Amino acid sequence: MAVDISVLESVDDEVVDAFAHLIPQLSRSSPPPSAQELQAMIDHDACTILIARVDGQIVGSMTLILFPIPTGLRAWIEDVVVDDAARGHGVGEKINRRAIEIAEAAGAKSVDLTSRPSREAANRLYQRMG
Repeated sequence: MAVDISVLESVDDEVVDAFAHLIPQLSRSSPPPSAQELQAMIDHDACTILIARVDGQIVGSMTLILFPIPTGLRAWIEDVVVDDAARGHGVGEKINRRAIEIAEAAGAKSVDLTSRPSREAANRLYQRMG
């Protein structure tokens, strides 16, 4: 399974539909973002949205936030989600590694994230990745 990770640079119906499919798998209490909300995220200087594709289909996403603090540049990973059907094929690891590469290239001193305890597979991945 070839996984392609890229930075989301534009919003179209495919992207909106993908988020409508993925976000409920991440959070039952948060509605999927609209096209306008996704565009606002893309346009925000601190925000980088990564998407994962397998065979051309969007199967995952994550948000990387880079922000300055008095002690240096920090990075934060949020809203990592991989489609149920694509789990177990390395998509989560590849999208996280790409985010770490982007953060390091920008000069971030660390990359942080939090994850609910109920997301057992994700937490195992994060532990394994350090």
